[in-house]
Amino acid sequence: MNSALDVEPEELDPAEPAEGGLLHIYLSNRHALINAAMRVLGSRHHAEDIVQDAFLRLQSVSPAEGIRSQASYLFRVVRNLAIDSYRRQGLEQKWKAPEEEGLHVPAPQSGPDVAAQKRQALAALSEALQELPPRTRQAFEMCRVQGMTQKEVAVALGVSTTLVNFMITDALIHCRASMTRRQAL
Repeated sequence: MNSALDVEPEELDPAEPAEGGLLHIYLSNRHALINAAMRVLGSRHHAEDIVQDAFLRLQSVSPAEGIRSQASYLFRVVRNLAIDSYRRQGLEQKWKAPEEEGLHVPAPQSGPDVAAQKRQALAALSEALQELPPRTRQAFEMCRVQGMTQKEVAVALGVSTTLVNFMITDALIHCRASMTRRQAL
C-alpha cells in the first residue's frame, strides 16, 4: 500500500535507453514525475517547479556508474525534493505573519516622548562631561567621540597611553555615576 510520501513511478519505462540518458528519461516520464511530486505537495504548480529543480540538479551532477536505474533515481530525487519543500512550507506557514501586521509596529525610536528622553539624557551626559577636568574630558572626547586610538590621544596630549587609559576609565565611571544619580531623582 503506497502512502502519499512513498511514491513509485507509475508510467516508468522499464527499458531505459542507453542513448539519450537523463534528458530522455526526464522527458518520457515528466508527467509521472509531476504527479509524484503533486501527491506530496498538493499543488501542480509547485510540483512542476520541483521536477524542474530535480532535473537541473541531476544535470549538473556527473553520471554515476553505481546507479542501476536512472529513472528510479530521478523519481527518488523528485520525491525527496518534494518532501523537503513540503516541510519548508510548513515552517514558513508556522512563522509567517500577514504583511499588514508589520505596518502598525511602531519604530523603536518613534514618538516625541522617546525623543525628549534622549535629548534629556544627552544634556545630562554633556553636563557630566563638563564636570570633568579639561584634559580628562578632552581625552575622553578624542577617543570616544572622534574615534582616535588611545595611542593617538596620548601623542596628541603629550602623555602616556597608560594615563590616557586611566583618564578614559575615570571619565566613564564619572559619567555613569552622574547618569545614575540623575535617573534616581
